[in-house]
Amino acid sequence: MYEKILETVDFLKSKTNGFEPEVGIVLGSGLGGLTDVIENQIAIPYSEIVNFPVSTVKGHKGKLIFGTLNGRKVVAMQGRFHYYEGYSTAEVTFPIRVFKFLGIRLLVLSNASGGINPNFNVSDIMFITDHINLLPNPLIGNNDERIGTRFPDMSEAYNKNLLALADKVADELNIYVQHGVYVGDTGPSYETPAEYKYYRAIGGDCVGMSTVPEVIVARHCGLPVFAVSVITDLGGMDVAEKVTHELVLNAANIAEPKMTAILREMFNRLDEVEF
Repeated sequence: MYEKILETVDFLKSKTNGFEPEVGIVLGSGLGGLTDVIENQIAIPYSEIVNFPVSTVKGHKGKLIFGTLNGRKVVAMQGRFHYYEGYSTAEVTFPIRVFKFLGIRLLVLSNASGGINPNFNVSDIMFITDHINLLPNPLIGNNDERIGTRFPDMSEAYNKNLLALADKVADELNIYVQHGVYVGDTGPSYETPAEYKYYRAIGGDCVGMSTVPEVIVARHCGLPVFAVSVITDLGGMDVAEKVTHELVLNAANIAEPKMTAILREMFNRLDEVEF
């Protein structure tokens, strides 16, 4: 894998005149609009990138965007890969390793998720404080010490200083946010009412089909993480609710401007925190 990472890094540098991003961003279902405010863009379709998988999900445009966002050099995935598409979790997380070797110091993740906390509402923004992993761990198999340690610590999977900055920014912008634990499962079927109740019982506040493998790999290679979920549907309530991908995308689109405002202001103030 190490050689493939370097091959992909070399390819991307050749296409971007050696661009060295400071922040890596992964945008989930219906949340790719953040790329509209990235300046001086260089966009590369996944299909053209050496060793990259290809996104097959509606709402994921499948492009890697290089540019600047509020003065920060960034690289953003406009759409991610998922285990349910038939990729292994190691393949799903390959771009995160590439980001690390491109030079990023911070990983920012976003996703659309189903709310299982009864205090949540559709289109709420939730800062992820922890997770429960029900997907195959992407670190299973031989470990290459050039990439990361065999047994990475996960006691602070989501950086507390970045969470504190995000809270401060949201408060100043008068944007109401939730906090909670993200449960990562395989998908692609949405959860049954009994599964929603189970995930709530084990400590989850929302559930989705991504993000957790990316966080594990980021921590494996020493990257701090900030992650945000947009609550796009509600499960496990007294009355069962039918969920469609179109409803998920619509709810994400409603919340996206608020999420974008928070992230932009955070990028303005990253120098205020250690991460």
